[in-house]
Amino acid sequence: MTKSKLELAAERLAVVLEHHGLKVVFAESCTGGLVSAALAAIPGISRWLCGSAVTYTESAKIEWLGVSPAELKQHSAVSARVTRAMAAGVLSRAPEAELAVAVTGHLGPAAPHELDGVLFIVGLARTGSLTEPTLHQSALHSDSRPDRQVEAATAVLNMARIWAERLRSDADASDGG
Repeated sequence: MTKSKLELAAERLAVVLEHHGLKVVFAESCTGGLVSAALAAIPGISRWLCGSAVTYTESAKIEWLGVSPAELKQHSAVSARVTRAMAAGVLSRAPEAELAVAVTGHLGPAAPHELDGVLFIVGLARTGSLTEPTLHQSALHSDSRPDRQVEAATAVLNMARIWAERLRSDADASDGG
């Protein structure tokens, strides 16, 4: 049976996390928990996956992650600024995690034209080059909402892998190789 892009992205991230001994936590909005569900299908992932806060509503972002209501009002829930705040909030609530990855986006239908299919992913780490939030923005290409959700979750897993590799190479460089 051929594995999906989502399953492959989850497996690749799991390998990198295990290889480098890194723990990750997620703050998911538009993916609705699909990122952590894809990882949770992998046996033994509990050593590296701390969890995921599925903060779909603005009130959940405020109450669970400490996102500022003023930031939400000024920038909207689908913005780089709010995604950064989500990453910072989830990282502060998961003391064992070394990397936090947050995602927001508009999957449609009825999204404002300028935000339709726009995805924001932010990586934030306790130490290393990602202590300043790192943003990845992309456009989703699928037509249906479920397909866009899978596409978004796959993008999150791929970015998390890239950032985990960068964190470990930073640590190796500071250790002298």
